Amino acid sequence: MKRTNWLLIAAVLLLTALPLWLVPRPAAGPDGQPSEIFAGADSVAQKAIEEIAPGYQPWFAPLLEPASGEIASLLFALQAAVGAGIIGYWLGASVTRDKMRRAAERERCDRAD
Repeated sequence: MKRTNWLLIAAVLLLTALPLWLVPRPAAGPDGQPSEIFAGADSVAQKAIEEIAPGYQPWFAPLLEPASGEIASLLFALQAAVGAGIIGYWLGASVTRDKMRRAAERERCDRAD
């Protein structure tokens, strides 16, 4: 049983790390700088805003600026995973609470008969 668990953990780690490790290096973009593979749509939106309103100033600056787009993507994925975990826990707890309530009601009805 323990060996199976360790094999599953190793498989998860490999499935997580290998795609990031085997990604080919990005080619240089139009500005000569290497492009970021995992960049989101934020940079595209920023460029569109600069084209529409060149003098636009953002309302506020971020408190923490990630070192690269990959780290920003990682933080976004982590945030999504934590949120999904919270929602999954809440749904599971709600279903279990409902099942326990129904079982208690059935038990009360059986005792009353």
